[in-house]
Amino acid sequence: MPELPDITIYLEALEERILNQPLQHIRISSPFLLRTAVPPIGVAQQKRVVKIRRVGKRIALGLEAELWLVLHLMITGRLHWREPGAKLARKLGLAAFDFPNGTLLLTEAGTKKRASLHLVEGEEALSRLDPGGLEVLDAALEAFATVLTSRNHTLKRALTDPALFSGIGNSYSDEILHHAHLSPVALTQKLNPEQIGRLYESAQGVLREWIVRLRDENGAAFPENVTAFRREMAVHGRFGQSCPVCGSIVQRIRYAENETNYCPTCQTGGRLLADRSLSLLLKKDWPKTPEALEQFRAVRRR
Repeated sequence: MPELPDITIYLEALEERILNQPLQHIRISSPFLLRTAVPPIGVAQQKRVVKIRRVGKRIALGLEAELWLVLHLMITGRLHWREPGAKLARKLGLAAFDFPNGTLLLTEAGTKKRASLHLVEGEEALSRLDPGGLEVLDAALEAFATVLTSRNHTLKRALTDPALFSGIGNSYSDEILHHAHLSPVALTQKLNPEQIGRLYESAQGVLREWIVRLRDENGAAFPENVTAFRREMAVHGRFGQSCPVCGSIVQRIRYAENETNYCPTCQTGGRLLADRSLSLLLKKDWPKTPEALEQFRAVRRR
């Protein structure tokens, strides 16, 4: 799912291309995309784009007459900038937004169509789509600490809760926690002030670093290679590979459709966190160290 750094780069690219441009036409191919009926989507046509804003992990296009088109890309939704009047791909295309100088295409891979489009009127209606999480890059340490410790969650859950922190998801939470040398299952209300300060600095540093990285990578081009898995990342998506800091093997915790990646040496004092998919089966026989886990896996492969 595109997160704060990715959405930031999308916004910058959109500002260069569609700010102050009239939205001539909207073409929607998926009946599941549009989640609002009032105001009708047709009233957005021929309105000029006057604002572009991030709302959590959503992209909000402010139009004349206080209208807001709000896109949530979810996991596999992506934006593409094409020539004026570009066609929608039959399988992946969800919508096209036509401007005089080009067409913004919305696509979504996979069979589960989760991306959404809302058309709302006024700032109050827009605010109802905002989960309300703290903007980490704009926050002081005191505000960050207050939000972090307001509930006794694991760090992974807290960082990815949109009601607590805005725009951070599975990918960058892994990177932030690795940078801060903190366990993803550490409880927020048990952190000491030094650990909270370290997490705050890491959150700001990792997010800013990746905004710069992505900005440099895309240059003047529209961002097409938006992905949750990048080879420059320290731990996210790198299960079974070496940690770039200490050389230990990156481990994972899997749950539902998500996966947390971490380095046991850098983050958990060498302790192996229980992977629910196997630990429930093995119970007391679950390996306690990365070395024991590798031995267990080697035996299973024989």
